[in-house]
Amino acid sequence: MNKKKPKNYLFENSVLNFESLTNDFTQELYNEFDYKSKELNLRSKIHDLLDGKIVNETENQAAWHPKYKKREPNINNPLTKLIEKVCKNKKPKKINIIIIGIGGSYEGPKLLTESLNSFEINKKFNFQFLTGSDLTEFIHKTYLLDPSDTIFIVSSKSFKTDETINMLMKAMDWSSINDNFIAITANPDEAKNYGINKNNIITFDKEIGGRYSIWSPIAELPIIEKNQYKSFLEGGKTAETALLEDDQYFSFIKRLSFSDLWNNNLKNKNTRVILSYIWLFRSLSDYFQQLEMESLGKPVNIKSGYKNTGQIIFGGYGPMAQHSYFQLLHQGSQKICADIIASKSDNNDLAYAQAVTQSNLLSKGARDLKENEKINGNIFVNLFLLNKVDAFTLGYLITMWEHRTFISSVMLSINPFDQFGVSAGKIYTKRYLEHKIES
Repeated sequence: MNKKKPKNYLFENSVLNFESLTNDFTQELYNEFDYKSKELNLRSKIHDLLDGKIVNETENQAAWHPKYKKREPNINNPLTKLIEKVCKNKKPKKINIIIIGIGGSYEGPKLLTESLNSFEINKKFNFQFLTGSDLTEFIHKTYLLDPSDTIFIVSSKSFKTDETINMLMKAMDWSSINDNFIAITANPDEAKNYGINKNNIITFDKEIGGRYSIWSPIAELPIIEKNQYKSFLEGGKTAETALLEDDQYFSFIKRLSFSDLWNNNLKNKNTRVILSYIWLFRSLSDYFQQLEMESLGKPVNIKSGYKNTGQIIFGGYGPMAQHSYFQLLHQGSQKICADIIASKSDNNDLAYAQAVTQSNLLSKGARDLKENEKINGNIFVNLFLLNKVDAFTLGYLITMWEHRTFISSVMLSINPFDQFGVSAGKIYTKRYLEHKIES
């Protein structure tokens, strides 16, 4: 007698509907992982994080991004005043706002300016991002701009990031209007050393890691409509509360994390693709890539019992990806997982239809195709259907992903808040350049 296949796992609340379209991660497996999470005092470690206790042990500091979700946006900021000054002196068709930053100082602001700034805002402002380190980027993005219409926002926690300082020096030489520069940093003295007006320096705490800059002034400042950013914070705060008070939500997040670990360590599915079928959220995969790979890309802790830490994360905008690398997903030989994000706001929309169809094809394959056309149908798919596409939902979703990542770090017994691999690259590049100068 054939055993019935277990039903797909479902989760639903006021923000999203979730379905795991691959049902071989059973309740029994979940219970085994959950037992281990209790041995590791998972809930206590979540409280430590949310209560602002030291959780980054290698650097002896807390991680304060949960705390920043509880604040109010800063309405009276230097950007507002500079915009007024530029408009007073002349009436430009558009004001150029150029954001200089890399890593978390780029991914967060880029995602939010794409997602939260309205069409009306984009009529008035031209947002550009400079990352470095190739100065050709600066030339390409500024050659049609007028310095008198251009405001620079320079974002760097340390204000010592090589690529950022390189671009800052080029920008100051091009602009020659020092008052049009705003610095956002945890090291204001260093910003002053570059001649930035002290009234144009916005500070935040060193306990905010780069990949959590989205909750800091770094991502807040370019969002012109502050009610949008406030709603974004509210979404994050709501998810944070749910982690503590909603057992169903907690179980859902644990299942996401546990299935990631199971796929990575027991099923040899070491790669996960993240696909957004929502145009406004098209950069989510880039943001989540940094969040997960920088947090979980750490050496194995032999005490954890797992041989693999973080998965390789890649992805993009779903409709584009279908015409790019989906061929490998459907018929290639690689072992892959997938997270697919779509909106339920219009279930007759082509993007929605593509998200649902591709989720089923990736996870189940297709029976009515010719032999050479058949689909593998062996990909573990998580399907996230958002009820709305708005700032609140985005804040909720990002916080949910943070929870997923933090729980994985506890299960792996690693520190998700340091990044010594990134630091090594900086150290050795500096040594290389110093050697070249000496020789």
